[in-house]
Amino acid sequence: MTRKLPDQVETRMRELFDARLNVDDRPMSQPELVAAVKEADVLVPTVTDTIDAALIEQAGPNLKLIANFGNGVDKIDVTAAAKRGITVTNTPNVLTEDTADMAMALMLAVPRRLTEGASVLTGDKKWAGWSPTWMLGRRIGGKRLGIVGMGRIGTAVARRAKAFGLSIHYHNRHRVLQSVEDELEATYWESLDQMLARMDIISINCPSTPATFHLLSGRRLALMQPHAYLVNIARGDIIDEDALVKMLQDGKLAGAALDVFEHEPAVNHKLLKLAAKGKVVLMPHMGSATIEGRIDMGEKVIINIRAHVDGHRPPDRVLPLRT
Repeated sequence: MTRKLPDQVETRMRELFDARLNVDDRPMSQPELVAAVKEADVLVPTVTDTIDAALIEQAGPNLKLIANFGNGVDKIDVTAAAKRGITVTNTPNVLTEDTADMAMALMLAVPRRLTEGASVLTGDKKWAGWSPTWMLGRRIGGKRLGIVGMGRIGTAVARRAKAFGLSIHYHNRHRVLQSVEDELEATYWESLDQMLARMDIISINCPSTPATFHLLSGRRLALMQPHAYLVNIARGDIIDEDALVKMLQDGKLAGAALDVFEHEPAVNHKLLKLAAKGKVVLMPHMGSATIEGRIDMGEKVIINIRAHVDGHRPPDRVLPLRT
């Protein structure tokens, strides 16, 4: 196990397996990862680990399962693993609601200037009291929300947003079921460019793949309206971060809320300056950070390992073509 997991999960792991824990909870170095894959039968990595082809090539003959503690496998070379006869699993369906909650929270935080308001009471200056023209934000009810990626999380975000009075629009590789569109009163946009140009809020909910790297490029970001807001709880590299910073600095975008960053854990210092000015809300990758969610993830990992050890096909196997 490459990182410290919740105590409940680690206890169960140690009861069932010869589990090697990471008690320091720091990301493992590349030499440590190499040593782990040479020795282990099962590797349990997280989003902080890069399991590329070069690492997989150094794996020992006993490594037959990479049971990812997380849904996204963008840092695991699934194809290279398959060539070595190594199964890769993930933990789908357990983080949908938690991540959608965070997306909705950020969608409220930027237009309503929540972090700016909170900092007034904890700052050096004394709050002068209520004023009819002070700390004015934007109403989100009645606005148009464009969702990029209408999978499980995107759909969960849409349900929450509809309850707040936003009209739902989405771009996806394929249209969702007609029943889902009818439930959400959602409008499908085949052209991402056309949708971006007409929305008040954009929510990024697609996975990180080679096809979605800088999907929101400088050219596409420039299509957004100056009063629009951008929310990203997916992966940082889906947005050209430098282009986003430039647009925010030039006042060509009203604001942004980011829970993920292109070069995580490093955060662009220009983004930090913009956050201090109230232009962006920045969160340290907390979208799925609930006790319940982490325990559910651990239980998924255990189920996949047990199935593998017992000679069965793990239920959450990730196939190369699906990445």
